[in-house]
Order: sequence, then structure tokens, then C-alpha cells
Amino acid sequence: MIEITQALAVQRPGSAARQETAAREARFAGLVERQSRFVFRVAYALLRNSHDAEDVAQDTFLKIYRGGQWDAIENQRAFLARAAWRTAVDKLRSRGRNPDSLEEDLALCGGANPEESAVTADWNAALHRLIDALPPKLRQPLALSTVEEMNSREIAQVMGIAEGTVRTRILRARGILKQKLAGLMEGRYDKR
Repeated sequence: MIEITQALAVQRPGSAARQETAAREARFAGLVERQSRFVFRVAYALLRNSHDAEDVAQDTFLKIYRGGQWDAIENQRAFLARAAWRTAVDKLRSRGRNPDSLEEDLALCGGANPEESAVTADWNAALHRLIDALPPKLRQPLALSTVEEMNSREIAQVMGIAEGTVRTRILRARGILKQKLAGLMEGRYDKR
């Protein structure tokens, strides 16, 4: 009987370690489940390509898991947004920017008749070109503000800049877009 008790005592530390590992992995899976859409949207706001954004989301969670400090995160959204943002920026630097695919433009049209689809796709493409033509320092906070619906404090944390700078850049980006859209509506702006 003593031998069985000793054998169980030896197995319990291993069991406890396995249980702790399983519990930790379950907590991480919960984090991924809760925040994966948010991380994807942050990456998409910068990359504007769903496949690349999905890759960035996976890479972000993989890096966080490997780092092992994800349990101690105080503000998950801010931490994940910043990690996804940095990973997306790295991807942009390494690959360059790809134009939006035709498939994505067609998905935005929503199955309207062919003429309406063509007009909508053309308008969306022109709008994307206008946004893409903004300098990155203006485009990035605008994307986080409009697509991710992040406030200026959260954007400042993600981008590592002052909150007032974020507000100024968003205001300038919107002003430029307003001016270019007005010109586009009047037919004065070259869509290229």
C-alpha cells in the first residue's frame, strides 16, 4: 500500500503540471476566441487584404503565446492591437502592398444588378485609392478610428504617439479625403 501511495505522489506533480498546462492553454484558447476578430480587423485596417490580415492575426497570437507573458496583460485590447499593428507593419515592409482583389470588390457590391455592381465596384475602388494615397501617418489612425472604432487614446497606445497627434492626423486625413471626394464628384480629380 505504501508503494501505491508513493507512486501516486510521484504522479501527482506531473499531473498537476499537465493540468496547469491544460488550464493555461484553455485560457489562451479563450483569449484567441474572444479577440481573434478584433486582431483580424486591426490587421485588415492596415493591410486591406483579408488573407494577409488572417496571416497576421495568426502570427500575432503565435508570437504572444511563445512569449508566454499573455497571462499578465492588463489591457488585452490595447496590447493585442499594438501587437497586431506591429506584425502588420512588418508584413507590409517585407512584402510591399498588394492591390485589393477583384473578389473583395465584388463582395462589397452585394449581388446587385451588373450595372449597379460595376458602378459600386468602381466607386469603391476609387475610394480605396483615395484612402491609399494618404500618407501612412494619416491613413493608419484614420483606419483604426473608422474601421476599428477605436478612440484616440487607444490609437495613441497602439501607434505609440500622443493622443493629440492622433486627433490632428485623423482630422487632416478626413479633410484631405473630403476635398478629394468633392473633386471626384465634380469630375475634376484624376482617379489614378
